[in-house]
Amino acid sequence: MGKGVLLVNLGSPDSTDPKDVKTYLDEFLMDPRVIDVPYWARTLLVRGIILNTRPKKSAEAYQKIWWEEGSPLIVLSERLRDKVQEKSTLPIGLAMRYGSMSIKKGLQELVAKGVDDVLLVPLYPQFAMATTETILVLAEELQTKYFPGLKLSSLPPFYNNPDYINVLAQSIKEQLDTIDYEQLLFSYHGVPERHIKKSDVTKSHCKIDGSCCKTPSPAHQYCYRHQCFETTRLVAEKLQLKEGTYFTSFQSRLGFDPWLKPYTDRTIERMGKQGIQKMAIVTPAFVSDCLETLEEIAMEGEEIFHEVGGKDFTTIPCLNDREDWASLLSNWIENWVAHKDPLVVEA
Repeated sequence: MGKGVLLVNLGSPDSTDPKDVKTYLDEFLMDPRVIDVPYWARTLLVRGIILNTRPKKSAEAYQKIWWEEGSPLIVLSERLRDKVQEKSTLPIGLAMRYGSMSIKKGLQELVAKGVDDVLLVPLYPQFAMATTETILVLAEELQTKYFPGLKLSSLPPFYNNPDYINVLAQSIKEQLDTIDYEQLLFSYHGVPERHIKKSDVTKSHCKIDGSCCKTPSPAHQYCYRHQCFETTRLVAEKLQLKEGTYFTSFQSRLGFDPWLKPYTDRTIERMGKQGIQKMAIVTPAFVSDCLETLEEIAMEGEEIFHEVGGKDFTTIPCLNDREDWASLLSNWIENWVAHKDPLVVEA
């Protein structure tokens, strides 16, 4: 049985042309695990309102961060794939949940190389309906329809894996060692609060009341909020950060429903108004820099901070194609090949 690996990230428009951005946003926002309302309501919201106003604005945002080689997210994911491939004897593929680099194409390319046993690697440390779950559900649908002989397994969320925490903490430390800062903000991508409750396997634990994420429960296996706060806690512990010098917040909300709080933009504003002059910000829900980190945080976030009197604003890069990150992924792949728990920590 030939084994192979498919790394899967979010995706990107093919270009910064508003038409390409509109096509991408349509696929993304029409995903029922992204906007989880009835189809008619989602169609009215997305195709009746959002796609008539947002593509031009989003295209302008992409233009600010687009590289000569293309979308930063795609380029960085390709660099990571190449580094993992150098360390592995297995075929390593790359796909995106949305856009032209589809999961179907990624699976087809692996099958063409003789692969019939695939490890899916969603490039998201924390589990969420709109990230990991939508990748796994689509992959299963594609397997049933187009690849019935293909065996699929997946890398679990790795938000609390000690080796991952070591790599993440080291990447943060390298930046913090070069600057003077007063506050470190851990900014995670936001999701609607209802997503947290929908993912609660106990149907009763997640109350988003400040205590449920700290109280042990089977719900934590699929609780994005808990997993974000736990990532922050473990990194802070690893770096021996002092209480009160770091905070967790959530960015990129959409619409009027309640999303996870506190909001990143308001937290940045609050810190600046409180007299914080020097802050650093890291985005551990992303492993690759993208629109949400390069434009929303590094540009818009810095602008907010300066407008309220802040001085130094440092954006810490994602893991991207760091050598230690690529090595860690290859180690997890080797564990899978050896029929071990991929995330096992060797003594």
